[in-house]
Amino acid sequence: MKNNLCVQTTNDFSTLSKVSTASLDYFSDKFQKYFVSRTCRRAPLIHRGYYVRSQAVNLCIKEFLEDTQQCHHRQVLSLGCGFDALYFRLCAEHTPGELCVWEVDFPAVVQRKHLLIEQTEVLRNLLGSHEASPSSDGLVLSATNYRLLGVDLSDVSTLESALEKAGIMWDCPTLVLAEVVLCYMDPARSTALIEWVAKRFARSRFVLYEQITPNDPFGQVMMNHFLSLNSPLHSVTAFPSLQDQRERFLQQGWEQCRIIDMNEFTVTCISVAERIRVESLEPFDEFEELHLKCSHYFILVASRGSLAVRPVLRSVSDADVPIPPTPAVSGSLFVHSLLQTFNSVRRFGHRSCLTSSHHIITTGGFGEGDGKHKRLTNIHVLLYGKDTWDREQTFNQWDGRLHHSFTPLSNGGELLVLGGRLSPSHPAVGALVLKYDEEQQVIKVTHKEVQLEIFRWRHTAIEVFLCGQVYVFLFGGRTGSCMAMQDTLFLDPDSLNSIKISVLGNSPSCRHSHSCCGWNGGAVISGGLLRSGRPSGSVTLLKPYSSQFQWEKLNTTPPLTPRYSHTSHVINGKLVLVGGIWFVSNSVPGLAVIDLKTGHCAEYQINASVLEWPLMLHGHSSLLLPYRNHLLLLGGGGTCFSFGTHLNVQPVLLDLPPLQ
Repeated sequence: MKNNLCVQTTNDFSTLSKVSTASLDYFSDKFQKYFVSRTCRRAPLIHRGYYVRSQAVNLCIKEFLEDTQQCHHRQVLSLGCGFDALYFRLCAEHTPGELCVWEVDFPAVVQRKHLLIEQTEVLRNLLGSHEASPSSDGLVLSATNYRLLGVDLSDVSTLESALEKAGIMWDCPTLVLAEVVLCYMDPARSTALIEWVAKRFARSRFVLYEQITPNDPFGQVMMNHFLSLNSPLHSVTAFPSLQDQRERFLQQGWEQCRIIDMNEFTVTCISVAERIRVESLEPFDEFEELHLKCSHYFILVASRGSLAVRPVLRSVSDADVPIPPTPAVSGSLFVHSLLQTFNSVRRFGHRSCLTSSHHIITTGGFGEGDGKHKRLTNIHVLLYGKDTWDREQTFNQWDGRLHHSFTPLSNGGELLVLGGRLSPSHPAVGALVLKYDEEQQVIKVTHKEVQLEIFRWRHTAIEVFLCGQVYVFLFGGRTGSCMAMQDTLFLDPDSLNSIKISVLGNSPSCRHSHSCCGWNGGAVISGGLLRSGRPSGSVTLLKPYSSQFQWEKLNTTPPLTPRYSHTSHVINGKLVLVGGIWFVSNSVPGLAVIDLKTGHCAEYQINASVLEWPLMLHGHSSLLLPYRNHLLLLGGGGTCFSFGTHLNVQPVLLDLPPLQ
């Protein structure tokens, strides 16, 4: 009983989130606000998550209504309806044909919903003539085209009896909705409910929206969150993958079943124009967190009877190419945590540089400070002792920027900071030049003015060489008004003025959150998030030729799985990509090795089983340690939707495969 009460409280959070999302015009819902006693503005990440959920469920409803428009009578049965305003939205849209909406939830939830409807004139008027019914039969509210029932969904026989008494039609086309409902039930009982719907409704569709993938780092944070709320996600453990869920429905009598995660839904079922519209609603810069959330939720449509012959989750005309399959894995690599604890490197969106074999400087990012999560205002120095990295220093000289570039210069140990942001709508102003004085053990920070075209974030900047001259090569990024940039800038490292240099060939397309590292005087750009909102799988070389540079695309075999928010290094002519975000379900990027001469690509998993905490490899930094066969990974993590902020606890050493 206590567990049921905890599950019911998730309805209140969800309703407030829907109201907040609708208030910013992510979707249209004039009625949800009547089901809350207060309002609050949720974070943009929450808005995006609820927007995608709304788009998916509404598409399923739209397709059902289109596919049954010639039918005399149709019905929608919403299981675990909560305070959703579905019936009232359908009334406002003047849905054609005879349609009845049936809603079922715990008795306590529907009693509250009934009271709110009765107290709201707008809702009463849309409901029309209606009457309250004795709760002993399950039926709480009855109108011409609306029924509200209070029944525990785990008791299928009671549910069937209540629906029968309330007059449901078993043989007419029926759409059954279950949004984040079955996951809280005992798997045997929820599977019995799925089987019962298939047997009782001959012409039906079952739409299921809930979570998957409990065992990767984000999934562990998600599962622990619901466990802490005393609302464990039972079915996610029992059916952890898309294939598991699909087979579950087919085994219970459903004839067709299509299931996709919410990343695939976004790129195949939401038009480019609509995605652009959403981008304009409010500042947003939490792409990693959104795509991780979307990879852990799915939309499933199972069909029976005449409804099984029509395609579902139909793609829009300008849909992008399909989501790539899980890449083949060449092996597994291990990580090892440092023995010493360094709380000040628990951050993401930062940048790190190895200034000598004994010093690593880390700047900016989002992490822990003053007992809360915030943009950090300190510079961190990690020091190597006798046998390991065992000491740290912090200097409060940072302006709070994150997602900047951090470039070691060849003119005397200086580090150049370009770009970055203070918020998703406020770029950092000016450049910073840092230099660590080993003798005094202090950091000197010099501010420099820069031209406006450098104001950006999620870009890259490295040194390149041409005709004996050194330049800072800056590529990509984004601003508050530009989703992804393409321009290529060459800067004088002293004045930071832009210098015009000819570059032959086709430049990589607009992107941000890519990676760039130096090779043979030029640069290697990999991955990134494109203007379309999809990751890139390209590898492009910037090569010096005589008095100019030239772009050259590297064809990888097999094709590199698209990713972004990763880090990269070139070691012995091999491009090494670490971590990142991709759209592959049930998998997270590990380490990719690409031969820059042949294009041969190999993917490796990262085995973090020795760690007692989830290792998230996005928003991190990585450093190739001299004379070592491993990388040092610092920071990483992110805001895990509404499940809490996760910061990697410790720096870790990652073993490298043979790279000869």
